Amino acid sequence: MSVGLIALLDDIAALAKVAAASLDDIAGQAAKAGAKAAGVVIDDAAVTPRYVTGFSAARELPIIGKIAVGSLKNKLLILLPAALILSFVAPQAITPLLMIGGLFLCYEGVEKVYALVLPHAAHAHESALEATSLDAQSLEDQKVAGAIKTDFILSAEIMAITLAAVPSGSIFSQAFILAVVGLGITAMVYGGVALIVKADDLGLMMARGQAMPPMGPFLRVIGRGLVTGMPYFLKALGIVGTAAMIWVGGGIIVHGLEAYGVGGLAHLIHGAGEVAVHAVPVLASVLRWAVEAAGAGIVGIVAGLVTIPVAGYVISPAWRYLKSLLPRRRRKEALADGKK
Repeated sequence: MSVGLIALLDDIAALAKVAAASLDDIAGQAAKAGAKAAGVVIDDAAVTPRYVTGFSAARELPIIGKIAVGSLKNKLLILLPAALILSFVAPQAITPLLMIGGLFLCYEGVEKVYALVLPHAAHAHESALEATSLDAQSLEDQKVAGAIKTDFILSAEIMAITLAAVPSGSIFSQAFILAVVGLGITAMVYGGVALIVKADDLGLMMARGQAMPPMGPFLRVIGRGLVTGMPYFLKALGIVGTAAMIWVGGGIIVHGLEAYGVGGLAHLIHGAGEVAVHAVPVLASVLRWAVEAAGAGIVGIVAGLVTIPVAGYVISPAWRYLKSLLPRRRRKEALADGKK
């Protein structure tokens, strides 16, 4: 009996070791997969703060919280199961869906540039898309919804990159890795965004502090620097975020076309990067990234410019027409119920 018990304990210990090794392996795979998605993560962090600017300080953290919750829902409730199902049932559908998302990012980014260059035309375009509301709560809800939509596309790219980097295995290990990456990236992105948008408040508190020398004067100088510099930093980050939407969207389109055998644009952009690297080998990695991002950005600008009139004259009128049919259908149903 004692021998059997010892054997059983040995088996349990062996299983525990295998389970621990599996968890370590999954954690390592999650870290590697997350690292491969780092470029899109940085773009996500750069894009998000622009949705918070223009609101009172008291509303900044609640808005970031709403967007973060929406991001988690995007990743864990929609994209994670959708990615696993598509990878097993219809892997060929992933690329076109990502390309549609990339086109949306290009549209959003170019629309922001359009608003800066031609504000009156951009205002007319926005008015044609939907009525502008001056209600503060409606404006906040609209901004949050827009941020969650943009996050959905960037999160889809992150999850697709993660899934591609995960070695083939059981669906449970893949799901666990996707969940770990999704949670970690969301915490990192929105924690960083919260720190960025509240840095000026921290600076104000430091500037007004009454700490004694030697640290007091130093902290007050740092605080004044934060208060003065953060508005400029947020403006610069807004520009980077808009550019990120365009080059990420353009990059998705370029890679999608390459997957379908239309690799001319991808080869051209890659070739330009190689020329830059050979010209200045000391800055090889930086130059390659800059040239390839610029190439993807040009594709994104063209795609966005094409999409703006399509959204204004085709998609938006069709959407308004479909929405107008819903009240009519409800009225008919109500009348039918009344006759009964």
